[in-house]
Amino acid sequence: MSYSVGQVAGFAGVTVRTLHHYDEIGLLAPSERSHAGHRRYSDADLDRLQQILFYRELGFPLDEVAALLDDQATGKADPRAHLRRQHVLLTARIEKLQKMAAAVEHAMEARTMGINLTPEEKFEVFGEFDPDQYEEEVRERWGGTDAYRESRRRTASFTKEGWKRVTEEFDAIHRRMAGLMAAGTPADSEAAMDTAEEHRRFISNSYYDCSYEMHSGLGEMYVADPRFTATYEKIRPGLATYMRDAITANAARHAS
Repeated sequence: MSYSVGQVAGFAGVTVRTLHHYDEIGLLAPSERSHAGHRRYSDADLDRLQQILFYRELGFPLDEVAALLDDQATGKADPRAHLRRQHVLLTARIEKLQKMAAAVEHAMEARTMGINLTPEEKFEVFGEFDPDQYEEEVRERWGGTDAYRESRRRTASFTKEGWKRVTEEFDAIHRRMAGLMAAGTPADSEAAMDTAEEHRRFISNSYYDCSYEMHSGLGEMYVADPRFTATYEKIRPGLATYMRDAITANAARHAS
């Protein structure tokens, strides 16, 4: 049984021109020719084409593919070793594709969260902080909460300008808190508690309804989580603790 070049192109999902090229460079020469001189491919030729396409999919140059297959055809390579090699290559390819799929899923989640920005825009808005970096952890810790769902709903509509505005306003609150600390204002003073209240309301207006209990939990996290602590320490050393104390005092003031 033999097949025309058009049939083989259809079987393999390649172009006739590709098969002509493989013939011209000696990579896949058809075993037969018709009386009119047309190429005819045997089952063995199809097997070789399958191997060629396998290695091409893995990114091998055509000259390396030819060397691999010729070694196998001349008995220089053990067929079992050849299969093991294919298995190793396929396993590596699968792992790479899985990582790529995970990266795409992560990007999809980031877009759902409203981080619909280019890398340049993200840097412009967030600086060195990557909002995607902690998304998996955030989802694991708070994914089942109403606050998480509400935050996703609200931020889904944020544009670059919206993110910049929110980030700048939040930073301004942190700077005011740092200024109070620098001036020696006690964390439980009216000024510090009022700034803490502004901080809570900003979260409520921008992301989710932040109760005093939730706000106090955030304050504790600013001190307990080194990553949050480092963020506030960059603004002013000791600010994380000062923020926590002001938030706690403000919550107690409203509870009473």
